[in-house]
Amino acid sequence: MNPLAASPIAQVLVVDDEPDLRTLYELTLVREGYHVDSAATLADGWQQLQERRFDVVITDMRLPDGMGLELLQRMQAEQRGERCIVMTAYGSAENAVEALKAGAFDYLTKPVDLRQFRNVVASALQERQAAPARPRPASAAGRAAPAGQAALDRLVGTSAPMQLVKERIAKVARSMAPVLVRGESGTGKELAARALHACSHRSDGPFIAVNCSAIPESLLEAEFFGARKGSYTGATADREGFFQAACGGTLFLDEIGDLPLAMQSKLLRAIQERHVRAIGSTQEDAVDVRVVSATHRDLAGDVAAGRFRQDLYYRLNVIEIVVPPLRERREDLPALCEALLARIAHDSGMPVPRLSPLVLQQLAQHPLAGNVRELENLLHRAVALSDGNALQVDAIPAPPESRAPAVAPAPGLAAPAAARAADAAGAMPSDLQAYLDQQEREILVRALQETGFNRTAAAQRLGLSLRQIRYRIDRLAIAVPGDEPHEPAA
Repeated sequence: MNPLAASPIAQVLVVDDEPDLRTLYELTLVREGYHVDSAATLADGWQQLQERRFDVVITDMRLPDGMGLELLQRMQAEQRGERCIVMTAYGSAENAVEALKAGAFDYLTKPVDLRQFRNVVASALQERQAAPARPRPASAAGRAAPAGQAALDRLVGTSAPMQLVKERIAKVARSMAPVLVRGESGTGKELAARALHACSHRSDGPFIAVNCSAIPESLLEAEFFGARKGSYTGATADREGFFQAACGGTLFLDEIGDLPLAMQSKLLRAIQERHVRAIGSTQEDAVDVRVVSATHRDLAGDVAAGRFRQDLYYRLNVIEIVVPPLRERREDLPALCEALLARIAHDSGMPVPRLSPLVLQQLAQHPLAGNVRELENLLHRAVALSDGNALQVDAIPAPPESRAPAVAPAPGLAAPAAARAADAAGAMPSDLQAYLDQQEREILVRALQETGFNRTAAAQRLGLSLRQIRYRIDRLAIAVPGDEPHEPAA
């Protein structure tokens, strides 16, 4: 029997039009010690909800007289406290994501695995009984709680793109739905995740940040789920995993796209069942975490290429927040510089250096492909090289374009004159694919030249993996000094 059902007895409503399945769910839950009522239609389920309160509502997606989402939406409109679990037999990830966006606690796909069914219901009850009446966070960034507002303020900028990011964070913080934060390297994805945590009802709980790309593959399972003493060589004591450490709070999985496929499968199971088993243990631990993940990669493209599990992608990408690159919010550059200089000065124990218009103009000429992280590095360098209490213009390196040597490009690097002439004249390209290939070639060539033809550095600047940039170099027949001549890839 589930200990959560001890006292008082948990009240569960099951809404499903298939009598055999409805009976199976009822028997399963009664054996767990819950009091169960059932309904076969949307109207009957809503009638029972009008007559009494429940702890958990389990509803099928499709009912004879409507959609289970309608029941969920009515419950949300009346701000009822029941946790709602949606079941679907149609294998549609879009339907499942729609349910989570509408406020569902979780979803299950038919045919339902009864073990997973019991775990999800227990988790829903645990959350319901732990916080029966949570205050609803404000829906606008300006009305966030003080701690949340302070975290939002760390996302420096008043440009329209940043205002949209802050408003979205404050709005989705009320939900338990997983969030995927997308953006280029150095844009501040972790700051967005921390602001999301600070604005949520989990702000008093832990925020555990994990860089998925920094953990050796052999240690991933132990790091995520924990390990018992003696379970492997070197395990001299019990070890808590990230999921256990984040209980009651938020687990932030940065660079989620770098997880190997085998670990993706285990992560999916932990998120679905809300239970994890430490290495060497025979028992599972219930975990109550909100998962926020981040990536600079095109996960949808990785799914299409078979590098990322589609089911995990839909689990993680229920709500998406896109942090804009610095080139799309140049008006935030002065405020960002002031904030970064204040932090640098504080860490160094020195007065905040003055930022002149000439220095700001020099910084604005940089492409800043590394976004805020690159800007901070430039300012660190300028502070170290400047004399007195003001940043000096010559302490800011010249933009890459003005530093590039005036030499002819290596064979294979020059763009066709016809393509350049057509582009300058604003003419419509006659061959779209050739035109797009040419634009991609120019970007790659520029990145390679600016990094001294270091493929790894160029890949990082463009947000690509080393394998991806090698593929593009081969496909576009870009000649790199020191390489053997080659033909374009098929």
